[in-house]
Amino acid sequence: MTQSLANKTRISRVLVLVSYFGLLLLFSLWYLWLAPSQGDNPWVIWLVHFLPLAAFAPVVIRGTPRAHAWMCFVLLLYFLEAVIAALVPPTRWLGLIDCALLVTLFTSAMLFARWRSQLDRALRAEASA
Repeated sequence: MTQSLANKTRISRVLVLVSYFGLLLLFSLWYLWLAPSQGDNPWVIWLVHFLPLAAFAPVVIRGTPRAHAWMCFVLLLYFLEAVIAALVPPTRWLGLIDCALLVTLFTSAMLFARWRSQLDRALRAEASA
């Protein structure tokens, strides 16, 4: 049982890390290079998108299950914007890539939080028995 949970946790953790840093890279490329907004300061727009997600970097790197669950709530706001960007023809492909990364990150972070909590409980039960 614990080996199965450990494998699931490991796979979901890798998916979280890849999609999280992929999303940060996409934001940097999108707002600073690929589609900088006309007339607005692209650095400010990039910071508004980048900083709230980058604030979760320490807990994503540490692998804290509760923080992964909280990150899922924040990702919902990003998902709304990604769907809107996917519906607008000039940003369709960037929006679709953004949606794919966000869905992957949301799902893997949610599963990581669940499986890691279950694994921690199972390990504590084995240690006390």
